[in-house]
Amino acid sequence: MYDQGNAEELRHAFWKDLADSPFVMLQLDDDPDTAAPMTAQLDKDANSAIWFFTYKDNRFAEKGAATATFASKGHDLFARFHGRLVEETSRERLEKEWSNTVEAWFPNGRNDPKLLMLRMDLGEASIWSGKLGPFTTAKMLLGMDITDDVKGGKADTSL
Repeated sequence: MYDQGNAEELRHAFWKDLADSPFVMLQLDDDPDTAAPMTAQLDKDANSAIWFFTYKDNRFAEKGAATATFASKGHDLFARFHGRLVEETSRERLEKEWSNTVEAWFPNGRNDPKLLMLRMDLGEASIWSGKLGPFTTAKMLLGMDITDDVKGGKADTSL
């Protein structure tokens, strides 16, 4: 179980869980109708940015302030994080993040003139621990008050 009050531990758990299941709901802050599931491309040495592949005719091509939401595989951790989407122009970065999984979504390959790689420069985040533990889970199933048991399971932090 996470130390409920430890922002650094929750931040570390966030990166670990995002690497395990790199799927987020992403939206441009100026247009909530853009919300869509996206696969984050992660770099273990770059913990202040993530990358996304899309097409130049996608609404995310407008770039700008964006918010992503995340739920870990086991629903043990939840996060909402903010950042700014900018075009990633580094060919080296594109090559580093390209994989068979990416190519499955972009069958014309990495040289497709319609392909757009975006970098999300990360800012503030809220991270919630969803780990309840067996005792708290049992109390919840019995309809007992668990509000004190889950206090402190949130961290507001920078990524």
